[in-house]
Amino acid sequence: MIRVLIVDDDPLVRSALSLMLGGQADLEVVGEAGNGAAGLALVTELDPDVVLMDIRMPVMDGLEATQALHQRPSPPSVVILTTFDADDHVLRAVAAGADGFLLKDTPPGDIVHAIRTVAAGEAMLSPSATRSLVSRLRSVAPTDRSSTASDRLTVLTERELEVAVCVGRGLSNSEIASELYLSIPTVKSHVSRLLTKLHSTNRVQVAMVVHDAGLV
Repeated sequence: MIRVLIVDDDPLVRSALSLMLGGQADLEVVGEAGNGAAGLALVTELDPDVVLMDIRMPVMDGLEATQALHQRPSPPSVVILTTFDADDHVLRAVAAGADGFLLKDTPPGDIVHAIRTVAAGEAMLSPSATRSLVSRLRSVAPTDRSSTASDRLTVLTERELEVAVCVGRGLSNSEIASELYLSIPTVKSHVSRLLTKLHSTNRVQVAMVVHDAGLV
């Protein structure tokens, strides 16, 4: 069972999400909060697996709350669910440690799929968010980033680098396992070490390093 916490300042949105997710056999909505600060308190109390987090909220916004969560040991996965699809929001969400970024008009089935995906340790960006992220990366001169990224990758073993490149290509754990002839648990172990060695909080940040190094 995947335990989900909903953090959004709109009670109607919270109710709609709770109703939608409540119909899934493998999901359980364990709580709701109206701002980031209240959300942090409920994470401590309820220990959810996944947090659905709005961006613009009073007291503490979703990006600040996400960043605070990822400073804790063993934080839950975070999916940013927002009406705003701006390049800056996507980049800030990734930098804060969000594991997913979806718009609120995303079909219900895709939101459910995103929750299951991030709960399994993978990243989930909406197609429009992915385009925004890639567009912003391409707008920065490679010389500004490639050297630093390449240096960061030198700490990886040959196999870890292969896995990192696959992550950079957007492959899932099962796809990486198939391509590299590894078991899925072995892939998960490699990805965990990548996050530690590259000081990253999610797969998207790993993908950005690989992209900056010019390997994908």
